[in-house]
Order: sequence, then structure tokens, then C-alpha cells
Amino acid sequence: MILESARNFCKDTSPIEQVRELLESSQGYEDGVWKQLVGLGWTGIAIPERFGGSELGIEAVVPIVESMGRSLSATPFISCTLAAQVLLRAASPEQQQRWLPKIVEGQVATLALLDNEDWGANSTSHQLSDALVLTGEKWFVDDAVTAELFIILTQYQGSPRFVVVERNQLADTAIQAHALIDETKRSAKVDFTGVSVTADAMLSAKNTDKILGECKLMGALLVAAEAVGTTASCLNLIIEYLNTRKQFGKLIGSYQALKHPSVEILNKMEGARSQIYHAATLFEDSQGVIDRDVEVACRMAKASANDTLLYAGDRAVQFHGGMGFTYECNAQLYIRRAQWSQQQFGDSAHHRKRLAPLLLG
Repeated sequence: MILESARNFCKDTSPIEQVRELLESSQGYEDGVWKQLVGLGWTGIAIPERFGGSELGIEAVVPIVESMGRSLSATPFISCTLAAQVLLRAASPEQQQRWLPKIVEGQVATLALLDNEDWGANSTSHQLSDALVLTGEKWFVDDAVTAELFIILTQYQGSPRFVVVERNQLADTAIQAHALIDETKRSAKVDFTGVSVTADAMLSAKNTDKILGECKLMGALLVAAEAVGTTASCLNLIIEYLNTRKQFGKLIGSYQALKHPSVEILNKMEGARSQIYHAATLFEDSQGVIDRDVEVACRMAKASANDTLLYAGDRAVQFHGGMGFTYECNAQLYIRRAQWSQQQFGDSAHHRKRLAPLLLG
């Protein structure tokens, strides 16, 4: 039911013409669409009822994100979902009551984790002094331009900690937007140097590394779900072109050299989709606890989805011939999304490297 509702909503609010119109906008989405999404209760779908959410868990987020990927919709939904999950795992009850209802109501929150482009990094050079003053920049902070709440990974007295910073604490020049290959997405470098925080903005000191690992796995799963949805849309583009373009008096879709790769995209997509919903089912069965089986499923889903969208995007460009290499061709949107999403929360090699010891011992 969630999947059907999400597909209809995204289809109506994010047609491909609208996606192209928003490519050069500062935030990448329309405020009205975001308000509608909030009104549907999606921002609170994985947040407990006591904070105004629906308490359905990450597994219920997966079909929504898949539908967004299918329509190339680029709202800050994933960023808000992951920020809320960190608060649920690391914040005190008082901190949760302070910030989670705001996320449910549509305030944009995001994570600031990376010191550079390396998702495999296990530490951070970002510092919080004894006087509770931050020093350092964070890269690739998704949706930073519209975010009102930043959850930062930093070092405090030699240990990793999460710290919450609100938008009004930042300098006017603190946010510098990145130029991304996927122009539907928004990300920025944020300089937190000189920002003073109070003790009640620091999240729990316990298990920060574990929570960070869980956050990255959830992020990998959601980006994988988005990638599978995008692959489905890319395949539709391919099939439509194969059934309309003629060469030598025949539809090019009649040639085996184009049929076979199209079928391969379909097979890869269905395999990746199965991996994603398997991981979602494990989340539901474990009630949100990320054990070995959940980790394996998330990593397999991300690696599979990465490879599938990369292949589909490449074939979409090639099948469109010379036109496929032009900016005006919609195949460009898919190959660019593939290049961006494969890096988010780790590429295929990153996850296979970590799968090997889990599967082989």
C-alpha cells in the first residue's frame, strides 16, 4: 500500500519535465511538494508515535525511496530519515523530544560525517575542544543548503561524538555548494569552525562508532532502493526508444544486440530489488536491530544496486547513439545519477571488501 501510494505521488509531483526545470534551482525541489510529502506523514514514518511519527521502521521507508528514485525526485527525505535514526540511537529522551517532532513536522535535518570523499574512513579529524568549540569542515553534506539541523561527527577528548548544530549558529559563508555530476542532487561543504555548542547539544558518548556503522548501513540500503527505482525508470526510457526508433526500415528493438542487454538490465534490476526488500524484511524481523544478517543484506543490496544502475545508465546512453551523449537527452540524467549514487555510502568494492569476512570467515 505504501509503495502504490508513493509511486502515484511521485509520478504526479515529479514528471521528467519538472525534474529538468529544477536542475539549476538552489534547493533542487519545490517547497510545495515537500509540504505535501510532510502532510502524508512520510517524514515521521520511521519515528515513534510519541514524537508524532508512525513508528513503522526503516522497512517502510524503502518503498517510498524506491518510488522517489523512479521519478528522480530529489527531496531531503533520505537526509531527514537518517538524521532521525541517529537521534533515536544516540540522543537522550530530552534531546529526542526537542528535535524529533521538528523533523516530523518537516524541518530539514542532515548528517555531516565526511572529512573528505572517503566513505571507508573510520575516524575524523574534526574536533570539539574542551571549551565546546568546533574546528573543521565537513564534505558532501547532503541538502545542507536547506537544512536547519546538522548532526556532526566530531572528536571530543579523543573519542568520537555526535554533536547537533542548528542553522542559525553557522556563519553566512559557512556553506559552499558542491558541483555534482548528478544535478538533481544537492550537497555542500560546510565549515563549522568557531561554532560554540552547549553540553545539551552533544549526543551520547556510548557506542558512537557502532551507531555510525549502523547509520552508514541504513544509508546504503536507502540509496540502493533509490537506485533500483531509478533503474526501472531508465529501463522504461530504453524500451520506449527501442520501440519508436527505426533504422534500416526496422525498429531497433527488433535487433538481438539491443534486446539481450535490455533483458539483462531487467534481470539485474529484479535481483537487486529482491536484495533490497530482503534487507527491509530483516529490519522488520529484528525490530531495527542491525545484526550480522542485516549487515550482509544491506551490503549485498548496495553492491547489486550500484552495478545495476551503472549498467543501465551506460546502455541508455549507448542505445540512443550520438543523441545519448547530448545534455538534452534524458539518458544523461540516469547515467549521472548512477555515477553519484554508486559513491554514496560506499561503492560496490567498498561493500564487497566488507562482505568477504562476513561470508567467508
